[in-house]
Amino acid sequence: MLPTAPLRPAWQRHLWMAGGLLSVLLGFIGIFLPLLPTTPFILLAAFCFSNGSPRCERWLLEHPRFGPMTREWRAHRAVPLRAKQIATAMMAVSSIACWWFLAHPWRWVPGACCLAVAVWLWRLPTAARVAG
Repeated sequence: MLPTAPLRPAWQRHLWMAGGLLSVLLGFIGIFLPLLPTTPFILLAAFCFSNGSPRCERWLLEHPRFGPMTREWRAHRAVPLRAKQIATAMMAVSSIACWWFLAHPWRWVPGACCLAVAVWLWRLPTAARVAG
C-alpha cells in the first residue's frame, strides 16, 4: 500500500499535479527526441505525484514501461546497465549533432551538459537484472 500524500492545501496539490503532468509530457516527448532524456522526467513526475496525487503516483508505479524503473530507483537508487548504455550513446549522438548544427560560441554547451549527466549516471549503482 502506498503512503498517502501529505495533507496540503489544494493549490499546492494542484501545483504538484501540474509539475507531474508536465514531467510525464516531457518524458514522453523525450522518447522521440534524443537530446531530451525520458528517465529523469519520469522520476521527477513520480516525486511530484507523491506530493500531489496518490492516484497518479500509483498509475505511474504500476505502468508497464515506467513502473519498474521508478520502483527500482526508489528502492535502490540504481539504474539498469542497459539504460546507462543507451542514455550515454544517445547523449553522444545528440552532442555530435549539436556540435555540427549550432553556432560556434554555443557548440560546446550540449556536450558539456551531456558529459556532466553521463558522469553522474555512471557513478550511480547499476541495478541488478530483473527477470521478466
